[in-house]
Amino acid sequence: MSKLNLDFNLVAEARKSAKVIADDIQLMIDQHTTVAVERTVVRLLGIDGVDDIERPLPNVIVDEIKDKGGLSMGLAYWIGNAMIETGKTPQEIAEAVAAGELDLMQLNQNDALKVQAVVTEKAKEMVAIIANNRKDRDAYLERLGEGPKPYLYLIVATGNIYEDVLQAQAAARQGADVIAVIRTTGQSLLDFVPYGPTTEGFGGTYATQENFKIMRKALDEVGEEIGRYIRLCNYCSGLCMPEIAAMGAFERLDVMLNDALYGILFRDINMQRTLIDQYFSRIINGFAGVIINTGEDNYLTTADAVEEAHTVLTSQFINEQFALNAGLPEEQMGLGHCFEMNPNIENGFLMELAQAQMAREIFPDAPLKYMPPTKYMTGNIFKGHVQNTLFNAVSIMTNQGIQLLGMLTEAIHTPFLQDRALSIENAKYVFSNMKDLGSEIEFKKDGIIQKRAQEVLNDSVKMLKEIEEEGLTNSIAKGKFAEVKRTMTSGKGLEGVVKKDDKYFNPFIELMLGGQ
Repeated sequence: MSKLNLDFNLVAEARKSAKVIADDIQLMIDQHTTVAVERTVVRLLGIDGVDDIERPLPNVIVDEIKDKGGLSMGLAYWIGNAMIETGKTPQEIAEAVAAGELDLMQLNQNDALKVQAVVTEKAKEMVAIIANNRKDRDAYLERLGEGPKPYLYLIVATGNIYEDVLQAQAAARQGADVIAVIRTTGQSLLDFVPYGPTTEGFGGTYATQENFKIMRKALDEVGEEIGRYIRLCNYCSGLCMPEIAAMGAFERLDVMLNDALYGILFRDINMQRTLIDQYFSRIINGFAGVIINTGEDNYLTTADAVEEAHTVLTSQFINEQFALNAGLPEEQMGLGHCFEMNPNIENGFLMELAQAQMAREIFPDAPLKYMPPTKYMTGNIFKGHVQNTLFNAVSIMTNQGIQLLGMLTEAIHTPFLQDRALSIENAKYVFSNMKDLGSEIEFKKDGIIQKRAQEVLNDSVKMLKEIEEEGLTNSIAKGKFAEVKRTMTSGKGLEGVVKKDDKYFNPFIELMLGGQ
Protein backbone atom coordinates (compact mmCIF):
# COMPACT_ATOMS: atom_id res chain seq x y z
CA MET A 1 0.00 0.00 0.00
CA SER A 2 1.25 3.48 -0.87
CA LYS A 3 1.05 5.96 1.97
CA LEU A 4 1.12 8.63 -0.70
CA ASN A 5 -1.63 7.06 -2.79
CA LEU A 6 0.75 7.03 -5.76
CA ASP A 7 -0.47 5.72 -9.09
CA PHE A 8 1.95 2.88 -9.82
CA ASN A 9 0.73 2.70 -13.39
CA LEU A 10 2.42 6.08 -13.75
CA VAL A 11 5.56 4.69 -12.14
CA ALA A 12 5.54 1.86 -14.69
CA GLU A 13 5.12 4.44 -17.49
CA ALA A 14 8.08 6.38 -16.14
CA ARG A 15 10.26 3.28 -16.06
CA LYS A 16 9.22 2.37 -19.58
CA SER A 17 10.24 5.81 -20.86
CA ALA A 18 13.51 5.72 -18.89
CA LYS A 19 14.35 2.33 -20.40
CA VAL A 20 13.81 3.65 -23.93
CA ILE A 21 16.03 6.65 -23.09
CA ALA A 22 18.82 4.50 -21.65
CA ASP A 23 18.64 1.86 -24.39
CA ASP A 24 18.93 4.58 -27.04
CA ILE A 25 22.16 5.79 -25.41
CA GLN A 26 23.36 2.19 -25.01
CA LEU A 27 23.58 1.90 -28.81
CA MET A 28 26.15 4.70 -28.81
CA ILE A 29 27.96 3.22 -25.79
CA ASP A 30 28.29 -0.21 -27.41
CA GLN A 31 29.86 1.27 -30.55
CA HIS A 32 32.59 3.27 -28.76
CA THR A 33 35.43 3.00 -26.31
CA THR A 34 37.50 5.65 -24.52
CA VAL A 35 41.04 6.10 -23.28
CA ALA A 36 39.71 5.68 -19.72
CA VAL A 37 38.00 2.38 -20.57
CA GLU A 38 41.19 1.09 -22.18
CA ARG A 39 43.36 2.24 -19.24
CA THR A 40 40.94 0.31 -17.05
CA VAL A 41 41.38 -2.79 -19.18
CA VAL A 42 45.16 -2.67 -18.77
CA ARG A 43 44.84 -2.03 -15.02
CA LEU A 44 42.52 -5.02 -14.75
CA LEU A 45 45.17 -7.06 -16.60
CA GLY A 46 47.61 -6.19 -13.80
CA ILE A 47 49.46 -3.15 -15.17
CA ASP A 48 50.33 -0.56 -12.52
CA GLY A 49 53.11 1.84 -11.54
CA VAL A 50 54.77 4.83 -13.21
CA ASP A 51 57.62 5.45 -15.62
CA ASP A 52 60.82 7.39 -14.93
CA ILE A 53 59.01 10.73 -15.18
CA GLU A 54 56.05 9.68 -13.01
CA ARG A 55 53.57 9.02 -15.84
CA PRO A 56 51.19 6.18 -14.91
CA LEU A 57 52.00 3.13 -17.02
CA PRO A 58 48.35 2.68 -18.08
CA ASN A 59 48.50 6.18 -19.60
CA VAL A 60 51.85 5.51 -21.26
CA ILE A 61 50.70 2.36 -23.02
CA VAL A 62 47.22 3.59 -23.98
CA ASP A 63 48.51 6.94 -25.26
CA GLU A 64 51.07 5.20 -27.45
CA ILE A 65 48.45 2.94 -29.03
CA LYS A 66 46.05 5.87 -29.47
CA ASP A 67 48.71 8.08 -31.08
CA LYS A 68 49.52 5.32 -33.57
CA GLY A 69 45.87 4.76 -34.47
CA GLY A 70 45.32 1.39 -32.81
CA LEU A 71 42.89 2.26 -30.01
CA SER A 72 39.82 1.08 -31.91
CA MET A 73 41.04 -2.53 -31.63
CA GLY A 74 41.15 -2.26 -27.84
CA LEU A 75 44.09 -2.67 -25.48
CA ALA A 76 43.11 -6.24 -24.68
CA TYR A 77 44.10 -7.18 -28.24
CA TRP A 78 47.45 -5.36 -28.19
CA ILE A 79 48.45 -6.65 -24.74
CA GLY A 80 47.36 -10.20 -25.57
CA ASN A 81 49.19 -10.14 -28.89
CA ALA A 82 52.35 -8.95 -27.12
CA MET A 83 51.99 -11.72 -24.52
CA ILE A 84 51.99 -14.28 -27.34
CA GLU A 85 54.87 -12.67 -29.25
CA THR A 86 57.18 -11.86 -26.32
CA GLY A 87 56.20 -14.32 -23.59
CA LYS A 88 56.12 -11.41 -21.17
CA THR A 89 53.48 -10.58 -18.55
CA PRO A 90 51.28 -7.49 -19.05
CA GLN A 91 53.33 -5.61 -16.45
CA GLU A 92 56.62 -6.51 -18.15
CA ILE A 93 55.15 -5.45 -21.48
CA ALA A 94 54.11 -2.06 -20.10
CA GLU A 95 57.55 -1.48 -18.56
CA ALA A 96 59.22 -2.36 -21.87
CA VAL A 97 56.95 0.05 -23.75
CA ALA A 98 57.70 2.82 -21.22
CA ALA A 99 61.44 2.19 -21.60
CA GLY A 100 61.18 2.49 -25.39
CA GLU A 101 62.21 -1.15 -25.83
CA LEU A 102 58.95 -2.42 -27.32
CA ASP A 103 56.52 -1.14 -29.94
CA LEU A 104 53.28 -3.11 -29.64
CA MET A 105 52.05 -2.23 -33.11
CA GLN A 106 55.25 -3.39 -34.82
CA LEU A 107 54.87 -6.95 -33.55
CA ASN A 108 53.51 -9.72 -35.75
CA GLN A 109 49.72 -9.65 -35.36
CA ASN A 110 48.12 -12.93 -34.33
CA ASP A 111 44.60 -14.15 -35.01
CA ALA A 112 42.10 -12.23 -32.89
CA LEU A 113 40.49 -15.39 -31.46
CA LYS A 114 43.87 -16.74 -30.38
CA VAL A 115 44.69 -13.43 -28.71
CA GLN A 116 41.30 -13.29 -27.05
CA ALA A 117 41.80 -16.75 -25.54
CA VAL A 118 45.17 -15.76 -24.03
CA VAL A 119 43.88 -12.48 -22.61
CA THR A 120 40.73 -14.04 -21.21
CA GLU A 121 42.76 -16.49 -19.14
CA LYS A 122 44.72 -13.61 -17.61
CA ALA A 123 41.50 -11.64 -17.13
CA LYS A 124 39.94 -14.53 -15.22
CA GLU A 125 42.86 -14.51 -12.77
CA MET A 126 42.39 -10.79 -12.05
CA VAL A 127 38.60 -11.04 -11.82
CA ALA A 128 39.04 -13.77 -9.22
CA ILE A 129 40.89 -11.26 -7.00
CA ILE A 130 37.88 -8.95 -7.09
CA ALA A 131 35.48 -11.83 -6.45
CA ASN A 132 37.54 -12.85 -3.41
CA ASN A 133 37.42 -9.28 -2.11
CA ARG A 134 33.65 -9.46 -2.27
CA LYS A 135 33.75 -12.71 -0.29
CA ASP A 136 36.04 -11.05 2.26
CA ARG A 137 33.51 -8.24 2.71
CA ASP A 138 30.71 -10.74 3.19
CA ALA A 139 32.82 -12.61 5.77
CA TYR A 140 33.48 -9.38 7.71
CA LEU A 141 29.79 -8.50 7.65
CA GLU A 142 28.82 -11.96 8.87
CA ARG A 143 31.41 -11.96 11.67
CA LEU A 144 31.31 -8.31 12.80
CA GLY A 145 27.97 -7.07 11.53
CA GLU A 146 27.40 -3.38 10.83
CA GLY A 147 25.31 -0.45 11.96
CA PRO A 148 21.58 -0.29 11.24
CA LYS A 149 20.19 1.69 8.32
CA PRO A 150 20.22 4.52 7.63
CA TYR A 151 24.01 4.14 7.59
CA LEU A 152 25.68 7.16 9.17
CA TYR A 153 27.92 8.54 6.41
CA LEU A 154 30.72 10.97 7.30
CA ILE A 155 33.45 12.63 5.29
CA VAL A 156 37.16 13.18 5.83
CA ALA A 157 38.92 15.76 3.70
CA THR A 158 42.29 16.81 5.13
CA GLY A 159 44.33 16.38 1.93
CA ASN A 160 46.71 14.05 3.77
CA ILE A 161 45.80 10.36 3.72
CA TYR A 162 47.50 9.74 7.06
CA GLU A 163 45.53 12.56 8.72
CA ASP A 164 42.40 11.21 7.04
CA VAL A 165 43.07 7.85 8.71
CA LEU A 166 43.13 9.42 12.18
CA GLN A 167 39.90 11.32 11.54
CA ALA A 168 38.20 8.32 9.95
CA GLN A 169 39.02 6.03 12.86
CA ALA A 170 37.78 8.66 15.32
CA ALA A 171 34.53 8.98 13.38
CA ALA A 172 34.07 5.21 13.37
CA ARG A 173 34.55 5.07 17.13
CA GLN A 174 31.94 7.83 17.47
CA GLY A 175 29.43 5.81 15.46
CA ALA A 176 29.99 6.36 11.71
CA ASP A 177 29.11 3.45 9.42
CA VAL A 178 30.50 4.83 6.13
CA ILE A 179 33.63 6.94 5.72
CA ALA A 180 33.88 8.93 2.50
CA VAL A 181 37.33 10.23 1.60
CA ILE A 182 36.63 13.43 -0.31
CA ARG A 183 38.81 13.87 -3.39
CA THR A 184 41.08 16.84 -3.82
CA THR A 185 39.52 19.73 -5.73
CA GLY A 186 39.69 19.20 -9.49
CA GLN A 187 40.78 15.57 -9.56
CA SER A 188 37.73 14.67 -11.64
CA LEU A 189 39.27 16.74 -14.46
CA LEU A 190 42.61 14.90 -14.45
CA ASP A 191 42.89 12.39 -17.30
CA PHE A 192 45.18 10.17 -15.23
CA VAL A 193 45.14 8.69 -11.74
CA PRO A 194 47.99 9.82 -9.46
CA TYR A 195 50.21 7.10 -8.05
CA GLY A 196 51.14 6.19 -4.48
CA PRO A 197 50.25 7.67 -1.07
CA THR A 198 49.61 11.43 -1.06
CA THR A 199 49.84 14.06 1.65
CA GLU A 200 48.99 17.25 -0.24
CA GLY A 201 45.48 17.93 -1.47
CA PHE A 202 43.15 20.91 -1.47
CA GLY A 203 39.66 20.38 -0.07
CA GLY A 204 40.24 16.63 -0.09
CA THR A 205 42.75 13.83 -0.68
CA TYR A 206 43.80 12.35 -4.03
CA ALA A 207 42.06 9.12 -4.98
CA THR A 208 44.93 6.68 -5.59
CA GLN A 209 45.07 2.93 -5.23
CA GLU A 210 47.64 3.19 -2.46
CA ASN A 211 45.46 5.66 -0.56
CA PHE A 212 42.55 3.23 -0.94
CA LYS A 213 44.73 0.46 0.49
CA ILE A 214 45.87 2.58 3.43
CA MET A 215 42.34 3.62 4.38
CA ARG A 216 40.89 0.14 3.90
CA LYS A 217 43.49 -1.29 6.30
CA ALA A 218 42.76 1.46 8.85
CA LEU A 219 39.01 0.91 8.73
CA ASP A 220 39.43 -2.86 9.04
CA GLU A 221 41.58 -2.30 12.12
CA VAL A 222 39.09 0.03 13.80
CA GLY A 223 36.25 -2.27 12.75
CA GLU A 224 37.88 -5.14 14.65
CA GLU A 225 38.36 -2.84 17.64
CA ILE A 226 34.73 -1.71 17.84
CA GLY A 227 33.13 -4.89 16.52
CA ARG A 228 31.44 -3.38 13.46
CA TYR A 229 32.33 -3.36 9.76
CA ILE A 230 33.04 0.16 8.47
CA ARG A 231 32.33 0.85 4.82
CA LEU A 232 34.76 2.90 2.71
CA CYS A 233 33.54 5.33 0.04
CA ASN A 234 35.33 7.24 -2.69
CA TYR A 235 34.57 8.86 -6.05
CA CYS A 236 34.78 7.17 -9.45
CA SER A 237 33.36 10.15 -11.28
CA GLY A 238 35.25 12.31 -13.77
CA LEU A 239 37.65 11.51 -16.58
CA CYS A 240 38.98 8.38 -14.85
CA MET A 241 35.64 6.95 -13.78
CA PRO A 242 36.15 3.25 -14.71
CA GLU A 243 39.82 3.25 -13.68
CA ILE A 244 38.95 4.35 -10.16
CA ALA A 245 36.15 1.78 -10.06
CA ALA A 246 38.72 -0.92 -10.86
CA MET A 247 41.16 0.36 -8.24
CA GLY A 248 38.35 0.40 -5.68
CA ALA A 249 37.39 -3.16 -6.60
CA PHE A 250 40.98 -4.31 -6.06
CA GLU A 251 41.15 -2.62 -2.63
CA ARG A 252 37.65 -3.60 -1.39
CA LEU A 253 35.91 -0.26 -1.33
CA ASP A 254 32.24 -0.58 -0.49
CA VAL A 255 30.62 2.60 -1.84
CA MET A 256 31.43 4.71 -4.91
CA LEU A 257 30.01 8.00 -6.16
CA ASN A 258 29.11 6.87 -9.69
CA ASP A 259 26.59 8.98 -11.59
CA ALA A 260 25.70 8.86 -15.29
CA LEU A 261 25.06 12.60 -15.68
CA TYR A 262 26.93 14.42 -12.87
CA GLY A 263 30.22 14.88 -14.74
CA ILE A 264 28.41 16.23 -17.79
CA LEU A 265 26.38 18.79 -15.88
CA PHE A 266 28.68 19.89 -13.08
CA ARG A 267 32.21 19.27 -14.39
CA ASP A 268 31.66 19.96 -18.10
CA ILE A 269 33.02 16.56 -19.09
CA ASN A 270 32.01 15.58 -22.59
CA MET A 271 28.66 13.82 -22.77
CA GLN A 272 29.80 10.90 -24.93
CA ARG A 273 32.88 10.32 -22.79
CA THR A 274 30.89 10.24 -19.53
CA LEU A 275 28.11 8.00 -20.80
CA ILE A 276 30.57 5.44 -22.21
CA ASP A 277 32.75 5.50 -19.11
CA GLN A 278 29.85 5.14 -16.66
CA TYR A 279 28.78 1.87 -18.29
CA PHE A 280 32.07 0.06 -17.72
CA SER A 281 32.51 1.59 -14.26
CA ARG A 282 29.09 0.29 -13.22
CA ILE A 283 29.80 -3.18 -14.57
CA ILE A 284 32.87 -3.26 -12.32
CA ASN A 285 31.03 -1.87 -9.29
CA GLY A 286 28.18 -4.30 -9.80
CA PHE A 287 30.53 -7.28 -9.92
CA ALA A 288 32.51 -6.06 -6.90
CA GLY A 289 29.40 -5.63 -4.74
CA VAL A 290 29.95 -1.88 -4.46
CA ILE A 291 26.98 0.37 -3.68
CA ILE A 292 26.96 3.27 -6.12
CA ASN A 293 25.80 6.74 -5.09
CA THR A 294 24.25 8.99 -7.72
CA GLY A 295 24.31 12.78 -7.64
CA GLU A 296 20.77 14.04 -8.15
CA ASP A 297 21.07 16.12 -4.98
CA ASN A 298 23.35 18.48 -6.89
CA TYR A 299 20.50 19.54 -9.18
CA LEU A 300 18.81 21.35 -6.33
CA THR A 301 21.92 23.28 -5.36
CA THR A 302 21.64 25.16 -8.67
CA ALA A 303 17.88 24.94 -9.34
CA ASP A 304 14.92 25.61 -7.03
CA ALA A 305 14.06 22.62 -4.84
CA VAL A 306 10.30 23.22 -5.02
CA GLU A 307 9.97 23.90 -8.74
CA GLU A 308 12.55 21.39 -9.98
CA ALA A 309 11.99 18.40 -7.68
CA HIS A 310 10.66 16.35 -10.60
CA THR A 311 14.06 16.60 -12.34
CA VAL A 312 15.56 14.67 -9.42
CA LEU A 313 13.02 11.87 -9.79
CA THR A 314 13.45 11.86 -13.56
CA SER A 315 17.21 11.48 -13.22
CA GLN A 316 16.74 8.69 -10.66
CA PHE A 317 14.63 6.76 -13.15
CA ILE A 318 17.28 7.24 -15.86
CA ASN A 319 20.18 6.38 -13.54
CA GLU A 320 18.32 3.23 -12.51
CA GLN A 321 18.04 2.08 -16.12
CA PHE A 322 21.70 2.82 -16.91
CA ALA A 323 22.64 0.79 -13.83
CA LEU A 324 20.40 -2.12 -14.84
CA ASN A 325 21.97 -2.11 -18.31
CA ALA A 326 25.35 -2.52 -16.59
CA GLY A 327 24.07 -5.46 -14.53
CA LEU A 328 24.06 -3.54 -11.26
CA PRO A 329 21.23 -4.78 -8.98
CA GLU A 330 18.77 -2.45 -7.24
CA GLU A 331 20.28 -3.39 -3.87
CA GLN A 332 23.47 -1.58 -4.97
CA MET A 333 21.79 1.58 -6.31
CA GLY A 334 22.24 4.39 -3.81
CA LEU A 335 20.07 6.78 -5.80
CA GLY A 336 20.60 10.34 -4.58
CA HIS A 337 18.18 12.95 -3.31
CA CYS A 338 18.33 15.73 -0.76
CA PHE A 339 16.76 18.00 1.87
CA GLU A 340 17.40 21.33 0.13
CA MET A 341 14.29 23.51 0.32
CA ASN A 342 14.48 27.04 1.62
CA PRO A 343 13.84 26.63 5.38
CA ASN A 344 11.76 29.79 5.39
CA ILE A 345 9.00 28.49 3.13
CA GLU A 346 5.72 27.39 4.68
CA ASN A 347 5.25 23.62 5.05
CA GLY A 348 8.67 22.90 3.59
CA PHE A 349 9.06 19.97 5.99
CA LEU A 350 5.88 18.39 4.65
CA MET A 351 7.13 18.66 1.07
CA GLU A 352 10.53 17.22 2.01
CA LEU A 353 8.75 14.34 3.76
CA ALA A 354 6.57 13.77 0.70
CA GLN A 355 9.55 13.58 -1.66
CA ALA A 356 11.60 11.29 0.57
CA GLN A 357 8.66 8.93 1.05
CA MET A 358 8.02 9.04 -2.70
CA ALA A 359 11.60 7.99 -3.46
CA ARG A 360 11.34 5.15 -0.96
CA GLU A 361 8.06 3.84 -2.40
CA ILE A 362 9.21 4.06 -6.03
CA PHE A 363 12.64 2.50 -5.37
CA PRO A 364 11.86 0.08 -2.50
CA ASP A 365 15.00 -2.06 -2.81
CA ALA A 366 17.51 0.76 -3.33
CA PRO A 367 19.72 1.94 -0.42
CA LEU A 368 18.77 5.56 -1.09
CA LYS A 369 21.45 8.15 -0.37
CA TYR A 370 19.90 11.14 1.38
CA MET A 371 21.88 14.39 1.39
CA PRO A 372 21.68 17.10 4.07
CA PRO A 373 20.87 20.79 3.76
CA THR A 374 23.78 22.79 2.34
CA LYS A 375 22.38 25.49 0.06
CA TYR A 376 20.59 27.33 2.86
CA MET A 377 23.11 26.78 5.65
CA THR A 378 24.17 30.25 6.74
CA GLY A 379 26.85 29.81 9.35
CA ASN A 380 24.31 30.14 12.18
CA ILE A 381 25.29 26.87 13.85
CA PHE A 382 22.22 26.77 16.09
CA LYS A 383 19.74 27.07 13.23
CA GLY A 384 21.92 24.69 11.19
CA HIS A 385 21.69 22.05 13.92
CA VAL A 386 17.89 22.38 13.87
CA GLN A 387 17.82 22.05 10.07
CA ASN A 388 19.87 18.87 10.35
CA THR A 389 17.51 17.55 13.04
CA LEU A 390 14.54 17.95 10.69
CA PHE A 391 16.56 16.26 7.95
CA ASN A 392 17.28 13.34 10.28
CA ALA A 393 13.59 13.13 11.19
CA VAL A 394 12.55 12.81 7.56
CA SER A 395 15.20 10.15 6.98
CA ILE A 396 14.10 7.82 9.79
CA MET A 397 10.41 8.35 8.99
CA THR A 398 10.94 7.30 5.36
CA ASN A 399 13.48 4.49 5.83
CA GLN A 400 16.41 5.96 3.92
CA GLY A 401 19.49 3.83 3.30
CA ILE A 402 22.56 6.06 3.55
CA GLN A 403 22.44 9.28 5.56
CA LEU A 404 25.14 11.80 4.75
CA LEU A 405 25.16 13.61 8.06
CA GLY A 406 24.63 17.35 8.04
CA MET A 407 27.19 19.50 9.85
CA LEU A 408 26.19 22.45 11.96
CA THR A 409 29.30 24.26 10.67
CA GLU A 410 28.40 23.76 7.00
CA ALA A 411 29.31 26.97 5.11
CA ILE A 412 32.00 27.83 7.67
CA HIS A 413 34.82 25.27 7.41
CA THR A 414 35.69 21.62 6.84
CA PRO A 415 34.20 19.77 9.82
CA PHE A 416 36.20 19.39 13.02
CA LEU A 417 36.09 16.14 14.98
CA GLN A 418 33.69 17.73 17.46
CA ASP A 419 31.37 18.84 14.63
CA ARG A 420 31.13 15.24 13.46
CA ALA A 421 30.55 14.04 17.00
CA LEU A 422 27.62 16.44 17.42
CA SER A 423 26.14 15.37 14.10
CA ILE A 424 26.37 11.69 15.02
CA GLU A 425 24.83 12.41 18.43
CA ASN A 426 21.98 14.32 16.74
CA ALA A 427 21.26 11.53 14.25
CA LYS A 428 21.40 8.76 16.85
CA TYR A 429 19.04 10.65 19.14
CA VAL A 430 16.49 11.23 16.38
CA PHE A 431 16.83 7.73 14.90
CA SER A 432 16.32 6.08 18.29
CA ASN A 433 13.49 8.27 19.55
CA MET A 434 11.58 8.20 16.25
CA LYS A 435 12.57 4.67 15.17
CA ASP A 436 9.10 3.34 14.35
CA LEU A 437 7.27 6.60 13.74
CA GLY A 438 7.17 6.02 9.99
CA SER A 439 5.36 2.68 10.37
CA GLU A 440 2.92 4.18 12.90
CA ILE A 441 1.59 7.07 10.82
CA GLU A 442 -0.50 7.49 7.71
CA PHE A 443 -0.86 10.57 5.54
CA LYS A 444 -4.13 12.42 5.10
CA LYS A 445 -5.93 11.49 1.89
CA ASP A 446 -5.50 14.30 -0.64
CA GLY A 447 -3.57 16.30 1.94
CA ILE A 448 -0.47 18.42 1.37
CA ILE A 449 1.94 15.48 1.55
CA GLN A 450 0.05 13.20 -0.83
CA LYS A 451 -0.64 15.95 -3.33
CA ARG A 452 3.00 17.06 -3.33
CA ALA A 453 4.30 13.57 -4.12
CA GLN A 454 1.66 12.98 -6.78
CA GLU A 455 2.50 16.32 -8.40
CA VAL A 456 6.22 15.52 -8.54
CA LEU A 457 5.54 12.07 -10.02
CA ASN A 458 3.18 13.48 -12.65
CA ASP A 459 5.72 16.13 -13.66
CA SER A 460 8.46 13.50 -13.85
CA VAL A 461 6.38 11.26 -16.12
CA LYS A 462 5.75 14.21 -18.45
CA MET A 463 9.44 15.11 -18.49
CA LEU A 464 10.47 11.51 -19.23
CA LYS A 465 8.05 11.35 -22.15
CA GLU A 466 9.54 14.58 -23.52
CA ILE A 467 13.06 13.18 -23.16
CA GLU A 468 11.99 9.90 -24.76
CA GLU A 469 10.71 11.86 -27.75
CA GLU A 470 13.65 14.22 -28.22
CA GLY A 471 16.48 12.07 -26.80
CA LEU A 472 18.59 12.46 -23.69
CA THR A 473 21.43 14.31 -25.38
CA ASN A 474 19.10 16.93 -26.87
CA SER A 475 17.35 17.31 -23.52
CA ILE A 476 20.63 17.97 -21.74
CA ALA A 477 21.54 20.47 -24.45
CA LYS A 478 18.31 22.33 -23.66
CA GLY A 479 19.18 22.56 -19.95
CA LYS A 480 16.43 20.29 -18.63
CA PHE A 481 18.61 19.11 -15.73
CA ALA A 482 19.85 21.62 -13.12
CA GLU A 483 19.35 24.39 -15.71
CA VAL A 484 22.78 23.51 -17.16
CA LYS A 485 23.25 23.16 -20.94
CA ARG A 486 25.80 20.80 -22.54
CA THR A 487 26.12 19.41 -26.06
CA MET A 488 27.39 16.14 -27.56
CA THR A 489 30.65 17.76 -28.69
CA SER A 490 31.28 20.20 -25.84
CA GLY A 491 33.24 19.61 -22.69
CA LYS A 492 36.46 17.92 -21.67
CA GLY A 493 37.65 14.54 -22.88
CA LEU A 494 35.96 14.16 -26.27
CA GLU A 495 39.35 13.51 -27.92
CA GLY A 496 39.53 10.34 -25.82
CA VAL A 497 36.46 8.78 -27.49
CA VAL A 498 37.04 6.30 -30.35
CA LYS A 499 34.68 4.15 -32.43
CA LYS A 500 35.33 0.43 -31.99
CA ASP A 501 36.76 -1.73 -34.75
CA ASP A 502 34.81 -4.87 -35.74
CA LYS A 503 37.53 -6.96 -34.04
CA TYR A 504 37.39 -5.00 -30.76
CA PHE A 505 36.97 -7.01 -27.58
CA ASN A 506 36.98 -6.34 -23.83
CA PRO A 507 37.02 -9.63 -21.88
CA PHE A 508 36.00 -7.97 -18.63
CA ILE A 509 32.55 -7.00 -19.84
CA GLU A 510 31.66 -10.63 -20.48
CA LEU A 511 33.32 -11.82 -17.27
CA MET A 512 31.76 -9.19 -14.98
CA LEU A 513 28.46 -8.10 -16.49
CA GLY A 514 25.70 -9.09 -14.10
CA GLY A 515 27.94 -11.69 -12.47
CA GLN A 516 28.95 -12.45 -8.91
